[in-house]
Amino acid sequence: MGVSAMGIEKLWDRLEPDTQQWLIDNPGCRILPRTVVAAIIKSTGAEFKQDQHGEVLLSRSDSDFIRSTADLYEARQS
Repeated sequence: MGVSAMGIEKLWDRLEPDTQQWLIDNPGCRILPRTVVAAIIKSTGAEFKQDQHGEVLLSRSDSDFIRSTADLYEARQS
């Protein structure tokens, strides 16, 4: 399982600010809850491989992107 071939990095600018903030606030999360997945699908139209609970396992590159983005965000807040 993982995010569609497009990747979270390419979807980032189309995400709602609340969804971006959730990802920034939870950079270590490897499995996206179904509410976050639903918000991403709603704002981007992307399709994901979801488990039976509607959750999505992030790829390593997606996790790395979210961590880097969170680090940049934190640095700007300092």
